[in-house]
Amino acid sequence: MFRNGSLVGLLYGSFGRLPSPINISYFWNFGSLVGLFLVSQIITGVFLTMHYSSNMFFAFDSVSHIIYDVNYGWLMRYMHINGASFFIGLIYFHFCRGLYYKRYSSLHAWMIGVTLLILSMLTAFLGYVLPWGQMSFWGATVITNLVSAVPYVGTDIVYWLWGGYSVSAPTLSRFYTFHFLFPLIIALFSVVHLYFIHSSGGSGNPVGFFSNSLKIDFWPYFGVKDVLGFFSFFFLFLFLSFFFSDMMSDPDNYGKANPLVTPVHIKPEWYFLFAYAILRSIPNKLLGVLSLVFSILVFYILPFGFKKFSSSFFYQVFFWFWLFNFCMLTWLGGCPVKDIFNYMSQVGGVVYFFVLFLLLFV
Repeated sequence: MFRNGSLVGLLYGSFGRLPSPINISYFWNFGSLVGLFLVSQIITGVFLTMHYSSNMFFAFDSVSHIIYDVNYGWLMRYMHINGASFFIGLIYFHFCRGLYYKRYSSLHAWMIGVTLLILSMLTAFLGYVLPWGQMSFWGATVITNLVSAVPYVGTDIVYWLWGGYSVSAPTLSRFYTFHFLFPLIIALFSVVHLYFIHSSGGSGNPVGFFSNSLKIDFWPYFGVKDVLGFFSFFFLFLFLSFFFSDMMSDPDNYGKANPLVTPVHIKPEWYFLFAYAILRSIPNKLLGVLSLVFSILVFYILPFGFKKFSSSFFYQVFFWFWLFNFCMLTWLGGCPVKDIFNYMSQVGGVVYFFVLFLLLFV
């Protein structure tokens, strides 16, 4: 129907005629949804940057200008901030699905996927700073200060990130530049991620068997499922953006950044809370920073597990226990600093790493 050498032929062969297992479910829709929300974030971000000023004295006012003075600026703004939560949340769902079905057996695709997770979290953090509200300023101050725990060179790296001796105008300018650049890198890595998935025979299936005789074309059988997922999630996304636009925002961030007034309870966005709970539960700064970093980097080692027992039952028990613990850490990360919550975070952090260690053997 299409020439193999044409771009249309390449796209049709990669998606329309992609060999897909007959028993995949709606859980396989999350990867496509992540791509959809990435496109949405890039488009809304381009419109926002037309009116945004990365100057420290005008950043907060430029965001207010976008919301109140620009035609449909409020819609672009709330689609972008709520889209970030949807984007990271869908990545978590997609990642957990891959972890549950042991998709890390596809080494290259898994490694690129973990890299995409890290880049997406960095991009979300950089974007959270740009409105230059109270929580934006203090969040940037606290998180970047963690780098000072690195022996010998940590303080110099922090000063380089800040562009001075405190979070100020150069910091905001640098964060804005990186926030604009990272989505393009994420889009490039996403293409590479898809390439490795397709080069390994297409999507995996729940039972883990790879047989071409049990595969059918992606379109229309699974393409229709993807379209239904697009409409369902995008309807929910638009509903929240229109009627509950501030639900995922911190009230403190609606005040202009003031270096002289520290918020009572500094916390990051919900998708960082699990790592934040681990970080603040450890008294030693360097050990806490290492725990935070390795809470993500640990996923790089899963493909190199020993798999001595190969028990699906025990693997599923450990996975669900780990997921429950992950949700508990997310809740604890948003709780006030109290002894009981700190103790629970310490236990949760130990369980987090211990269960992932067990997954290397089952």
